[in-house]
Amino acid sequence: MIYLVPVGDIEESILEALDNHLQKTFNCMVKIRKGMKLSQEAYNPSRNQYFSSHILKKLSQFINPDRKEKVLGITDVDLYVEGLNFVFGEAELGGHFAIISLARLSQSFYGLKEDRSLFLDRTMKEAVHELGHVYGISHCANPECVMHFSNSLMDTDRKKTSFCIRCQELLGKSSMRY
Repeated sequence: MIYLVPVGDIEESILEALDNHLQKTFNCMVKIRKGMKLSQEAYNPSRNQYFSSHILKKLSQFINPDRKEKVLGITDVDLYVEGLNFVFGEAELGGHFAIISLARLSQSFYGLKEDRSLFLDRTMKEAVHELGHVYGISHCANPECVMHFSNSLMDTDRKKTSFCIRCQELLGKSSMRY
């Protein structure tokens, strides 16, 4: 089971698109949960960003970690981790929790005309990528694999919304443990 948790106000249509895509990709039930407010403790005013690791910890309230459930938080604020200018998302490798940010996936973030189809494609890729980490899959060297590290939107746009054969096999082995 994967729970989708809006962190702040997220459009219902985005959550429904994620629900549909993630059910097919991970072959499991997906449920949209009631969201949580954005923690102001995570906000760093000098960066004008939110510390994703802090929000990730707050997601633990949504499940019992002894169970096989996974949680994907979705927010529309800009995220960062120590040592990086920004992140599209963060996850516990082999754990239960992940979060993605929609902020930098939108063309409007860069002052460009919005492209809804491109935005949703990027959103699906980042959601699958972070959940792949939760299922224990590390970054992949294949630039077309959804598990390839995205250092920029060019990297995200280049990759597919699916796993390469190697990562698909790793996912299959990982999901057998659950």
